[in-house]
Amino acid sequence: MDLGILAAIAMLVLWTLGTFFFDAPGWIHLLLTLGLFLLFWRIAVRGDPLPSDKRGDRARPPLE
Repeated sequence: MDLGILAAIAMLVLWTLGTFFFDAPGWIHLLLTLGLFLLFWRIAVRGDPLPSDKRGDRARPPLE
């Protein structure tokens, strides 16, 4: 799994715990915004094809 996806999930878990156990100050909600942004971004980047070289015959390496 991608390190960015793991970081996003960790941010969302921290946001969830902070929302339920604290009075949810503004910086806690920043974790929600950044966590979702990072999660969507990393999922979109994983789905992009690799840029091809000048010949155009570069094959995509297998996923881990």
